[in-house]
Amino acid sequence: MARGGKEAKSREPAQGEFQNLRDKLRLLYHGSSRVAIRFQFSVLIVDVAILAFFIATPLIKDTPWFLYIDYSVAALMLADLVARALASTDVPRWFRQPSNWVDFVILATLLVPSLGNFGFLRVLRLWTLSQSRVIWKPLKRHGLERYEDTGKAVTNLVTFLFVVAGFIYTFFYKPGSGIDGYLDALYFTVTTITTTGFGDITLPGPLGRVTSIVVMIIGISLFVRLAQQVFRPFKVQFPCPQCGLQRHEPDAVHCKACGHILNIPDEGRN
Repeated sequence: MARGGKEAKSREPAQGEFQNLRDKLRLLYHGSSRVAIRFQFSVLIVDVAILAFFIATPLIKDTPWFLYIDYSVAALMLADLVARALASTDVPRWFRQPSNWVDFVILATLLVPSLGNFGFLRVLRLWTLSQSRVIWKPLKRHGLERYEDTGKAVTNLVTFLFVVAGFIYTFFYKPGSGIDGYLDALYFTVTTITTTGFGDITLPGPLGRVTSIVVMIIGISLFVRLAQQVFRPFKVQFPCPQCGLQRHEPDAVHCKACGHILNIPDEGRN
């Protein structure tokens, strides 16, 4: 009995330290303090660096030190995934999130390069981070909250551009294809989205035609969304207590949908 009691007591401090670690990681990944925001921006910088590594892979893959970088990036991603899982309050739900499965695919391609190079999907983290309200809080502190929706629209468009360019570069880049590098893939993506259609670069085969059609349809939609955010009159986001309408004029006193009296904070009026 005494021995069992000692083992139980030794487990309690270990469990407490583990829980403290999870709490600290949760504050870093999901908190809004200065330290958390700096940490989250650092993670974003790392994501951009991994995207740059993907772009440079064709140029450095034959060098003797390529695998060292490749496995270092894999170790970094694995550590990030483990930390995110620990920071989650519901780990099974975290594993079911599509964005995390994307990271698992990228990690597999880094550990086994022969599977292919899907590092371009890492730029999706930029979109994920842009959905966090923590990123836009500095705008509110300076009275620039009206640019939040525009910033999100720009982020959506930029993310789409780089994801599609990476996809085209990965699956259509080969000798004689007309796409000689990542810049050509990005150039084709921009000309297709804007429906300019110079025709100097085309994607071969049925897959190329389907890709071009999808890029044009989604790209035009994102451009229209961006134009709406730029030219639409600014409205504050404040849910009406009665009908739930989210957006109102900055100086609104009554909800235009139900007439309920609103009490929009002064921060939203700046």
